[in-house]
Amino acid sequence: MALIRLGFGTQHLCLLRRRSFLLSKLIAVVFAALLFCEFLIYYLVIFRCDWPEVKTPAHNSGQETLKAMFLADTHLLGEIRGHWLDKLRREWQMERAFQTALWLLQPEVVFILGDIFDEGKWSSPQAWADDVERFQKIFRHPRHVLLKVVAGNHDIGFHYQMSTYKIKRFEKVFNPERLFSWKGINFVMVNSVALEGDGCNLCSEAEAEIIDISHKLNCSREEHHSSRCIDEQPLPASAPVLLQHFPLYRRSDANCSGDDAAPLEERNIPFKERYDALSREASQKLLWWLRPRLVLSGHTHSACEVLHGVATMEISVPSFSWRNRNNPSFIMGMLTPTEYALAKCYLPYENTVLATYCVAIGFLVVLMLAHFKLLASPLLFGWNLLRKLKTT
Repeated sequence: MALIRLGFGTQHLCLLRRRSFLLSKLIAVVFAALLFCEFLIYYLVIFRCDWPEVKTPAHNSGQETLKAMFLADTHLLGEIRGHWLDKLRREWQMERAFQTALWLLQPEVVFILGDIFDEGKWSSPQAWADDVERFQKIFRHPRHVLLKVVAGNHDIGFHYQMSTYKIKRFEKVFNPERLFSWKGINFVMVNSVALEGDGCNLCSEAEAEIIDISHKLNCSREEHHSSRCIDEQPLPASAPVLLQHFPLYRRSDANCSGDDAAPLEERNIPFKERYDALSREASQKLLWWLRPRLVLSGHTHSACEVLHGVATMEISVPSFSWRNRNNPSFIMGMLTPTEYALAKCYLPYENTVLATYCVAIGFLVVLMLAHFKLLASPLLFGWNLLRKLKTT
């Protein structure tokens, strides 16, 4: 009787050890998958990104070089359309991507080109405060790194939804500074939503601001300042970089190319003026008044390069969020007062992360089947397969 009990106890102990060993393997696989997909993949992907080299090295010209990051269309979900799982997944992706990029690339300034929020155009005061708190957590940054933001149509509404209250609410959180100069480089940040051109009060104020900036920039270009420039605070004599949410006027994305351009079936769809892009008239005014050397915009969620006139290049920056595209990215810029160089840095593809999780789940299933002896030995399966092939 004692021997039977001893045998039963030994079998029970062996069973417990096998189960604990299986549990350990399952936990190890789950932990490895989470560690790779939620942390390590961001370092592995962004580590491959390098700052571009400016054609005229700063140390040869006596000019300082500025490292700038440009991203767009983060679309933080709100309380109305934001499912909690969608929020958790996509906002974690943006937080990990942004924090990893800051740590690896060490930019000096980051520009976000509008549509920070998805529901800013209709969010209540409490919902707005909650969204702002989440934004500040996701895009937290060291004090020595500047963060500059321009308004998009999802932040303050399209022209017919825009109001003084929404603009003031946005500018209370994000500095309303329109002209920003650093290391001899001028950046002009435009509220492109207000460039409707219909003479509304908000539109007239926006145009007046741009005309005033144009006057200051023209004064900086004059070698011998005229009497109208005497009272102006001197700016660096550098053609500005124009930053806005809406792209300048173009007919469509037909001439855009690359992995992160609009899908082929969408590229030939004509753009609606004042909805998909600025009007032709507003675009001409901006180019004439500001004479920028480079334009960066968002809104389309896809990449594009457009040459305006002879020398003004516009870069449409793709969305930073998995919610808008499978392969989000951002632009890295090295700038001096006279030159610039740009490079694109891709974030991890959402498909890659999902495929990794699928492989991990498949491996877990194999481990479970093997433990309960529901899966034949691979060697036995191969031997039986060879025998069948020989008999046929």
